[in-house]
Amino acid sequence: MIKKIIAVCLLSAAVVSCKKETAVSDTKPENDSIAVTGTKEDQYKPIDTACSPSYKTEDYITSLQWYRTKIEKEMAGNSPEQNDKVYEDYLKIRGKYTECLMSLHTDVLDKYVNYYNYDKDQYNLPDNVKKIASELKKANLEFREVGEGMTEIWTVPGYYSSLFKNKVTPDYEAYILQTDKESETNYAADAGLIITWEQLGDRLIFWENFMNKYPDSKLIKTVKQDYQYYLSDYLLGMDNTPTYERDHDKGTGKLNDENRAEFNRIIKKYPNSGTAKKAKEIILLFDTQTPVDQIDEKINGER
Repeated sequence: MIKKIIAVCLLSAAVVSCKKETAVSDTKPENDSIAVTGTKEDQYKPIDTACSPSYKTEDYITSLQWYRTKIEKEMAGNSPEQNDKVYEDYLKIRGKYTECLMSLHTDVLDKYVNYYNYDKDQYNLPDNVKKIASELKKANLEFREVGEGMTEIWTVPGYYSSLFKNKVTPDYEAYILQTDKESETNYAADAGLIITWEQLGDRLIFWENFMNKYPDSKLIKTVKQDYQYYLSDYLLGMDNTPTYERDHDKGTGKLNDENRAEFNRIIKKYPNSGTAKKAKEIILLFDTQTPVDQIDEKINGER
């Protein structure tokens, strides 16, 4: 999400190959609840979310499973509004446990890119890493390369939407479904966009529509921030995938043909959108030879 992975996932990161970065696990969300008797469940206490070297992978996974079971029971008797809060809390807990797992397996994450076999287009994981991956899968977690030789532990795509479907308010359900969808593929790596310009344009339209449909949503602040990050990347690009070619002598720039075509697509398809308005504006700024630094300040200064 993403400059944010980068910041949205939450907000973090040489790439070995474009093919590797865009390939993600086909693992589908599976039920990570733990089957326990009432007595054992009452006695069990999840480990602290503060990371500790004394905790093992199994400790974190068991706690994650326990929380999954706990919220499933809670949500059954809750209102959608109450379950919105359950989602927010659960997201934080999973995030903290995931950070602890990443800290625990720093050595594995540092070496993970080296396990990729270019010739076979697959990973050749040593047994100890396979074991860790198997444990992570129990809690719907997986290894994910995020670029620049970095690997992180992510929740598998589709997990949250499968868990909270029909249990939260419409704005939360739309948000969860879209963020799950966006997590299916890495957004960017090595300071360059991975998804297509058209995909990015469509993301902008989705979030613009979301803001128009749910202006009073508790998620609106987060959505607005994400929209502005996406918009900046869409209009100006990233360091290694700019939308224009710069004339360093004059300080001006010329829009790339593919980006001009994409802007015109958005303008034609969504003529009344705020995104289309910005696309028209960026075309005019470049066509009138406005200095690139001024364009950058105008676009990014509006965040």
